[in-house]
Amino acid sequence: MSPLGRTLCAMITPFTPAGALDLDGARRLADHLVTQGCDGLVLSGTTGESPTTTDAEKRSLIAAVREAVGGRATLIAGVGTPDTAHTLTLAREAERAGADALLLTAPYYSRPPQDAIEAHVRAVADASGLPVVLYDIPARTGVRIEPETLLHLAGHPRVVAVKDCGNDFLAAQKVISRTGLAYYAGCDEHNLALYAVGGAGCVSTVANVAPAAVRSVLDAFDQGDTAGATRLQHRLTPLIEAMTASGLPGTVTAKALLPTLDLPAGPVRPPLLPADLPTTSALVETYARATAP
Repeated sequence: MSPLGRTLCAMITPFTPAGALDLDGARRLADHLVTQGCDGLVLSGTTGESPTTTDAEKRSLIAAVREAVGGRATLIAGVGTPDTAHTLTLAREAERAGADALLLTAPYYSRPPQDAIEAHVRAVADASGLPVVLYDIPARTGVRIEPETLLHLAGHPRVVAVKDCGNDFLAAQKVISRTGLAYYAGCDEHNLALYAVGGAGCVSTVANVAPAAVRSVLDAFDQGDTAGATRLQHRLTPLIEAMTASGLPGTVTAKALLPTLDLPAGPVRPPLLPADLPTTSALVETYARATAP
């Protein structure tokens, strides 16, 4: 078991109807997610709309969620930016605000080579006392963190985990087998598969709306009920597809569903646009089938 938890939610960032940060909503949602089975929350990640929240909002969000969940869950704060100096500032501020760990992407847009990515990660890992979770998501950053780079970085005492959105299952198994890194599925369709080959758990977008169902897959596997775990994963598959593979970002689909569950969400921030009514209705139907008793 990773000290960062097993069933982590890539939490949305709630906003008010006017688009301001909704700290009361963040507290309520975080408490709900932890009560329903999440033992870790990832704040200001992709699903948390990190590109359109300010540094001050990121700090306030960490502090508010820490107040809500106390020590019941780990808080992992997204600090990835295209600029190493800015990232170092965010890392230090996240530590002061109460985060337990940092989530770090490769610097995006500039597409640095692997030695530059490694230097960037080491600079951030040396800038605070918090453990670092490397977030490999080349579809968004434009560059992957290659397996050999991960193997090098695994030797740093504060580089402890990977959130894997690289869609390279062979590479993931290679790194798992050769390091002590805690490997988390960052794409919900891989939650069970990666866990079965030694992963530490998942960082789930779907957990925003179905935390207990996401956790139940890993619970069943831990209890030795592999057939049951497979059945539960298959039951979630249509919801995973609807939320993450329908052409809309998971932020948009999660924020469409959450109000129907009487949970905080608010609008997405531009350039994202909200889901339309037909899409929301279809999501509600798929959710109901996936979570029915």
